[in-house]
Amino acid sequence: MNLNLHTQAPASAAAVGAAPPFLQLHAIGKQFGPYPVLHDVCFQMEKGEVLAIIGPSGSGKSTLLRCINQLEPPSSGRISMDGLQIDAQRPPTRAELVQLRRRIGMVFQSFNLFPHLTVLRNVSLAQIRTLGRSPAEADRVSMQLLERVGLADKAEHYPARCSGGQQQRIAIARALALEPELMLFDEPTSALDPELGLEVLAVMKELARDGMSMIVVTHEMHFAETVSDRVLVMAEGRIIEQGASQAVMRHPQNERVVKFLQAVRNR
Repeated sequence: MNLNLHTQAPASAAAVGAAPPFLQLHAIGKQFGPYPVLHDVCFQMEKGEVLAIIGPSGSGKSTLLRCINQLEPPSSGRISMDGLQIDAQRPPTRAELVQLRRRIGMVFQSFNLFPHLTVLRNVSLAQIRTLGRSPAEADRVSMQLLERVGLADKAEHYPARCSGGQQQRIAIARALALEPELMLFDEPTSALDPELGLEVLAVMKELARDGMSMIVVTHEMHFAETVSDRVLVMAEGRIIEQGASQAVMRHPQNERVVKFLQAVRNR
């Protein structure tokens, strides 16, 4: 599986010794039975970049995120992340999957918190089981992260006593506790009222300012334009346009993207 993606770089980049991209997807395809969901998706990103993925429902955005961290193994193509390479033609080993998933954090639409555990325990548990931290060390890290997302005072509460926005911020703290190199967000505000969604977006903006590498599937067009570095637009399982955020959002070149943005902004 040792694919040398350096060979795909332009000769001029190789000549100056340019580093390979932090993350690169090459011809990622996904089928569920006979039904294709993703078609030869290709993109790359640098460390510290924020990518927003937008597009109509059913275009494969969430499936693409799940392929990146192998929650849905791609049917074809390959993924390279900072030296670790996964090829769909050869199933990754357990060790490779563990290595990949330790480096990637993911926040879903639903919060997926354990209702029978306190907020503190929700954030600490994975650290103890995955990173081998002692309970005391895990709790110390958890409290720092809960402070960062503005919820240190909720540490001993149970999730049911927290609002949706608070639960999503707890989920972000839990993902950050594993010290990921890349964060994936799958429409993290879609299940929230607008006011609660702003709480979550504020945390994500702070992460972006701090240099966290992020890929965000979102319907928040303002976030896509003003916070992300680049926007990828998907439709029918393909990336149909990508580029600098303001350029894509204000001056799209693809007619399908023009119609999508008009529909979203005129709702």
